[in-house]
Amino acid sequence: MATPKNKSQHQSLATDLISSIEAKLGEAGTATKKMKKSIEKSAEKLAKKLTKLMSKTEKKTDKSAKAVAKKAKKESNKAAKNAKKAAKNAKRAISKKVESAEKSEQTPATPAAQRTPARPATKPTSSSRTRPAQPKKPATAEPTPATDDTTQTA
Repeated sequence: MATPKNKSQHQSLATDLISSIEAKLGEAGTATKKMKKSIEKSAEKLAKKLTKLMSKTEKKTDKSAKAVAKKAKKESNKAAKNAKKAAKNAKRAISKKVESAEKSEQTPATPAAQRTPARPATKPTSSSRTRPAQPKKPATAEPTPATDDTTQTA
């Protein structure tokens, strides 16, 4: 374990495991030296694995908290930047309005007598081409059913 926090966590967990297992063994009967040694070894391994798992979950929560903080900071910077741009654009728009108002005051209005008369409206030419009227073709005379010999039955 690299950090002192993890090391102390590991040791306290191992001692808790050992004491609880020995307490259970004490109820069952006397434990030999060999059994005690085996229990200590197993408790150490288990404690090491458990502290590793706990540190991983702590790191995950730390990462997510850092990511949220980073995102909030980024959004606040973006909002400040957008507010600055909006103020700049508003200032520009106001100055344009002032300039256009000044220009309209400076240019003298031309009197009606000096203005050129408007052109008379001309008839718009159609863009589609007109065709000359073509003479109708004489219709072929079809025999009427009453005078037709082939269609009558006697």
